[in-house]
Amino acid sequence: MRVVFAGTPEVAVPALEAISASSHELVGVLTRPDAPSGRGRKLVPSPVAQRAEELGVPVLKPEHPRDPAFQEELRALEPDCCPVVAYGALLPQSALDIPRLGWVNLHFSLLPSWRGAAPVQHAIWAGDEITGATTFRIVKELDAGPTFGMVTERIRSTDTAGDLLTRLAHSGAGLLVATLDGIEDGSLEARAQTADGLSFAPKILVDDAEIDWSEPAVGVDRRIRACTPAPGAWSTYAGERIKVGPVTVAAGRERLAPGVLEVTKNAVYVGTATDPVELGEVKAFGKRLMAAADWARGVRVASGETFGG
Repeated sequence: MRVVFAGTPEVAVPALEAISASSHELVGVLTRPDAPSGRGRKLVPSPVAQRAEELGVPVLKPEHPRDPAFQEELRALEPDCCPVVAYGALLPQSALDIPRLGWVNLHFSLLPSWRGAAPVQHAIWAGDEITGATTFRIVKELDAGPTFGMVTERIRSTDTAGDLLTRLAHSGAGLLVATLDGIEDGSLEARAQTADGLSFAPKILVDDAEIDWSEPAVGVDRRIRACTPAPGAWSTYAGERIKVGPVTVAAGRERLAPGVLEVTKNAVYVGTATDPVELGEVKAFGKRLMAAADWARGVRVASGETFGG
């Protein structure tokens, strides 16, 4: 089949590479426009655009896929199907109608669970034991199209959203190619999603990532892992925001009041509604990421001081 791949961030690159190496003819790539990055705010192509250029594939970067000029370019490429991974813009019906076999999205959840922008983060935050990836035909309603196939993935107790998304990006790439194969030879039939297990995963904002130390330790741990690496879990100390990396639940250690710090020679503990948690790495504003004990020594944190509030 002739395919045009749509995707933008690093997580979409494994699927792009898998399609490029498959039997399908990759005739173009659709991605978001170059975006400012770094201290100089220089315009930089997306990870997908950079890899597509290395592969020698034409790249389309419309401001919005509703642009008539873009749709004419896409139509000229005569795609049979358009596979999508984290493209980052809503596709109008006029664009959806161009490929004769439609647009096929790779979504990082077991649909209909966790429809939306942040399925991996919400699965970790909710304490799910199993997640996965699903391929489905894109329709106007968000992540509601009929599904083609799924792969499952166990969520490990130490997984951050970044860890889990990396694994799903690679297993999902194989699923996406297999889906294209099945669509081409007619062996796959899309099946409508049911309402059973329907849940939503809206984008997690910076305000959502503020740690609530009055939650049980397991809830603190899940929130931090779900928000790592982005947007980054945080709390405040002495009026300044501190980013907090994954923690370890210190089961059996003497309890501390929520948010209260205990500083030892080699560790920093914080109280929650249940067991304390041991901090891993932290990042103060304008500083590098460092071990919590080094941070505590540097700013002279004393036991009994508090995070938050």
